[in-house]
Amino acid sequence: MTDRKDELAANLAKVERRIADACEAAGRGRDEVTLIVVTKTYPATDVRILAELGVRHVAENRDQDAAPKAAACMDLPLSWHFVGQLQTNKVRSVVGYADFVQSVDRSKLVTALSKEAVRAGRELGCLIQVALDAGESERGERGGVAPAGIEELADLVAQAPGLRLGGLMTVAPLTGEYAGREQAAFGRLMDLSTDLRRSHPAATMVSAGMSADLEQAVAAGATHVRVGSAVLGVRPRLG
Repeated sequence: MTDRKDELAANLAKVERRIADACEAAGRGRDEVTLIVVTKTYPATDVRILAELGVRHVAENRDQDAAPKAAACMDLPLSWHFVGQLQTNKVRSVVGYADFVQSVDRSKLVTALSKEAVRAGRELGCLIQVALDAGESERGERGGVAPAGIEELADLVAQAPGLRLGGLMTVAPLTGEYAGREQAAFGRLMDLSTDLRRSHPAATMVSAGMSADLEQAVAAGATHVRVGSAVLGVRPRLG
């Protein structure tokens, strides 16, 4: 366990240095960017080590992995973010442990999240997932709503009992005009965030950037970066 803690500490220090350097290059304070460690496929023991090392935000993308892990770590001072595509039949479970759902992309999901948040007596932070590879009315390859659909969905979240509109999230697209242009993609997300904050001033979160492109996200203005493999190592193949 000591070896694993040393490994995670070293990796975490490298990522922290990358974020700090990116903030400095962008003329931003380090405290303007929150690191979320994506712990998918890794055990609860790693989450415990990360908490000991000062990590306060962790993310998962599959409920069947996240639910037991969150239960095993419920004594830790962590905020849990759900970042994967979310089916409505998993909403009750996810609302039981998640503090934020970053992948809100359709009205049916908003309705289901609101119902379960009220039932559980919780307030759930919600980010609209933006698909920068989608047409005007389509969804993205990896989920998300087209930019034209942000305002309507944001209004639904803001009005829904038990939900709090946090801001926007995106994943750098693999297809379309922003493929291979992470800096431009994240810049576009920031423009959309500016538009959103005109009608929803408190929706200040901008979640963008992962292990390979966190610098571009910080440069664009992201408030949260989601880093997995750079902290935890290359994930084992599932199945």
